[in-house]
Amino acid sequence: MTPAIVVDILREAMYLIMLIVAVMVVPSLIVGLMISIFQAATQINEQTLSFLPRLFVTLFAIVVGGPWLVRTLTEFTTRLYSNIPFLIG
Repeated sequence: MTPAIVVDILREAMYLIMLIVAVMVVPSLIVGLMISIFQAATQINEQTLSFLPRLFVTLFAIVVGGPWLVRTLTEFTTRLYSNIPFLIG
């Protein structure tokens, strides 16, 4: 196994991790920003007003994107395991 192969595997794994995190975090970030703008405009400083919508959006993103994320992670793992003989020899 050459260092180039290791770097390529790590690059692909890091890309996959960033993709999984982005699918779950970006919708929550957008909703949090909208709620913060609303709170700044109306001067309402209620903690649950900012927490609960972000929680629900994150859960919704996991429910909607979950099957795709699991399938992508499973394909990466399967491809990695199937290439072990080629990587060793």
